[in-house]
Amino acid sequence: MAVTVNWNQLLALAQQEVHATIADLPPELRERAAPLPVVYERVPSADMLDELVQQDTLGLFVGEAFPDGEGGPSPLPPQIFLFLENLWELAGGDEETYLDEVHVTFIHELGHYLGLNEEELEERGLL
Repeated sequence: MAVTVNWNQLLALAQQEVHATIADLPPELRERAAPLPVVYERVPSADMLDELVQQDTLGLFVGEAFPDGEGGPSPLPPQIFLFLENLWELAGGDEETYLDEVHVTFIHELGHYLGLNEEELEERGLL
């Protein structure tokens, strides 16, 4: 059962959390993360759904990863999608938990872009 909330509030909270997360990154990662677009959606669109992206997906990185350079096989520019209603529902409608989930999901997806796995993100103190 979905937990109802005002979309504008969800969006503003998520944007503030992503901005703060980027600002707290080490300089070399901040430089790479700052220009990466973040797209805020309610839930994954019907066009996105497949065997990897489910209706309850929290976030998604698409495009060519940073270490791979430009002009790779991906038809999409690098970007992160955050699915705010899914994050809110996972948080059980708790704002503090929601902000934490936005942070963790953004860092996880940023890791895909930077070519860092969960262990490497933890080693750097990002998770």
